[in-house]
Amino acid sequence: MTELVCEIAVIGAGPAGSSAARAAAASGADVLLLERRSEIGVPVRCAEFIPAPLVGMVPKGDFIVQPIKGMRTFLNGEQIQHLDAPGFTICRDRFDKLLAADAVAAGARLLTGVFVAGRDGATLKACREDERISVRAAVVIGADGPHSRVARWMNSINSRCLPAVQMGVDLTRPLEETEFYFCEDIPGGYGWLFPKGRRANVGVGMTARKPSVLYAAIDNLLHLLSSQGKIFSVSRSLTGGGWVPAVAPRSIVRDNMLLTGDAAGYTHPITGGGVFQAVVGGGMAGNWAARALQAGNIKLLRAYEEEWNDYYGDTLAHAFQRRQLLEEHAGPLHDIIERCWIGFKDYYAES
Repeated sequence: MTELVCEIAVIGAGPAGSSAARAAAASGADVLLLERRSEIGVPVRCAEFIPAPLVGMVPKGDFIVQPIKGMRTFLNGEQIQHLDAPGFTICRDRFDKLLAADAVAAGARLLTGVFVAGRDGATLKACREDERISVRAAVVIGADGPHSRVARWMNSINSRCLPAVQMGVDLTRPLEETEFYFCEDIPGGYGWLFPKGRRANVGVGMTARKPSVLYAAIDNLLHLLSSQGKIFSVSRSLTGGGWVPAVAPRSIVRDNMLLTGDAAGYTHPITGGGVFQAVVGGGMAGNWAARALQAGNIKLLRAYEEEWNDYYGDTLAHAFQRRQLLEEHAGPLHDIIERCWIGFKDYYAES
C-alpha cells in the first residue's frame, strides 16, 4: 500500500482538473493531480473547437491547427444563418498535455494511470495496475468527467447526459468556418463539421440513445456532406464518442468536496461546448480551495459556487430552458429553431 498525503487532491487531468491544480499550486497549496488514463488527453473526446479569447488564458503551445472565422447553420441541408465567430480548432490531446504540464510547473504533483475507486472519510482509495494507493487530502476537487465518481459521493450527479459520436474525414478543400446541421433525424441535437486543415471532425450529438439511431444519423450527415462536395466519401475514421452533460445549474460544493468541468455540468446545454468553462471554472475551483485552506475555513469553498454562478449560472440556466423547449416542441423543427439555437437573436430573448 502506497500512502500519499496532500492538501488538495484533484481527480481528473482534463482542462478543468489541470486548471484547478495549476491555480491551487500557484497559490502555494500542496496539490496532487490524479489522472485515470495513462496518457494525458488520449483518447480525444472533443470536437476540438475553442473560442478565440481562451487562447490568451492558457500557456503558449503547439496545439492550434487553424483559425476559424465564422459559423454556418444549416436546417435540412439548407443554410439558414451565417455569423462571425472567431476561434480555433485544436489538437485536444496536445492542449490537455500543455495544461497538465503547466500545473506541474506551478508545483502540482501528477500521477497518471491512477483509478480513484472510493473513499473512506478523508482518505481516497485508488489503484494503479497492481498497486494500491491511499490519498489523504483536506480538499477533493472532482474533475472526473460527465459520470463523476466525486459527484456521486456528493449526491450531485449530472442527471442527464446526451450521447455523441464523431469521425475524422478528409476535406475536398480547406474551410474557414464551423458548420452546424439540424434535421429531424438528429432529435434534440445537431451535427457538426469542424475543419482542421485538410481534415475535419464530423459528429452528431442527440437525445436518442440507441447506437443504431446515432450511427444512422452520422451516416446520413456524411452522405450529405459528400453530396455537397465538402468531404471525400472515403477515408473516414472513428475518432471518438462520449457523453455530454445537458443539465441545469446545481450545487457543486459539499463538505470538503467540489466539482468542476464536465463533472459539474459546465457544458452548454444547447451547444455542448465546455472547454472554455472548464478552464475558467477549474481555475476558480483551485483558487477557492487554496484560499479555504489558507484561511483554515473549509466553508469558504461555498464562495467558489457563488462566483461561478455569478459568472456563468444565468447562461447555463437559460440554455437549459431552451433545451427543454427544443425537446418538448412537437411541431416542425423550422418553427422552433430560431428560439433554440445561439445563431439567432430570438435565442437570447427572455423566456
